Amino acid sequence: MRILMTGATGLVGQGVLVETLAHPGVSHVTVLGRRALSHPDPRVEDLVVERFDELTGVLERLTPFDACFYCAGAPPLGTPEPEYRHVTVDLTLHVARAFGQRNPGARLLYISGAHADPASRLMPLRVKGEAEGALRGLPIPAVMLRPGGIAPAHGERSPHGWMRPLYTVAGPAMVLGVRLLPGMMTSTALLGRAMLALAATPDPPDVVENDAINALGESGPESDAAPPTHP
Repeated sequence: MRILMTGATGLVGQGVLVETLAHPGVSHVTVLGRRALSHPDPRVEDLVVERFDELTGVLERLTPFDACFYCAGAPPLGTPEPEYRHVTVDLTLHVARAFGQRNPGARLLYISGAHADPASRLMPLRVKGEAEGALRGLPIPAVMLRPGGIAPAHGERSPHGWMRPLYTVAGPAMVLGVRLLPGMMTSTALLGRAMLALAATPDPPDVVENDAINALGESGPESDAAPPTHP
């Protein structure tokens, strides 16, 4: 598989990238972002842009791919609604449309959130629901993954400094929560494996809730599997 990925510097994206590179069927990963990741794995290529809503200079490099793992997003806490909507809906749709136009046989896997609903009274859930609805209008299939709480599995750190103490304090409880509350909690490892499984599934569901994410992740390849050797 050839994967286009966004959000690889975020806490979720870091873990998803670890799992993606551990999968023996992944031959190439292009990371679309605002700064270079400079990953040591030779299969990882950086595609640096200043803005996700201005992709003119990189359109030719948005092909060929089998799937897009869309992990980019803004923190639901502390982000004003106009900014959160711009990042969550506008920028996501801009990248998704460009990807779909150049990869008509590919699939988009989008990290949404539990209880996403355009009619929700809670702003983050409402905006995530709006993003899901817009993605369903694309000419390529889109799968919405709706995780609840996400525990870091590989020592991932949030790029937002104010959130790091929260994960330091809550991290052990979150790991335990994945085992005790599989309908509400998952991990970056399980999420990454689930995305890989869904990318390879001939007819995946439109929406994958937290418990299904865990089930797919637990049946996927182990995160410590040796990556393939490439010339």
